[in-house]
Amino acid sequence: MLPTENRLRRREDFATAVRRGNRAGRPLLVVHLRFCGATDPHAPGESASPTRAGFVVSKAVGGAVVRNQVKRRLRHLIRERLPQLPPGSLVVVRALPGAGDADHAELARDLDAALLRLLGGVAR
Repeated sequence: MLPTENRLRRREDFATAVRRGNRAGRPLLVVHLRFCGATDPHAPGESASPTRAGFVVSKAVGGAVVRNQVKRRLRHLIRERLPQLPPGSLVVVRALPGAGDADHAELARDLDAALLRLLGGVAR
């Protein structure tokens, strides 16, 4: 489970990450990453905001059961990778239709490759 402070919930934050962030596409998913700095614009008095992640899994991926399974897998995978990401960044992971048939290892491989590309080949 992804901790509450690491969840991306606002529509504006999703739009910011997708429109203004960097993008890396893989066969199973597309990752958008926006470096927003260390301060949270929505929390007054806060000096350091955590990295927040959100997920987009459309009906093209599969039925409700398959979509929820993909979201659970992606949440688990991104939770393990949060320490690698800069503080205050926004991450949106969009699952592509092939993600519904992929297993955990394939999703992990594509997520790692996308994050590696976005972070400039530094981590992992």
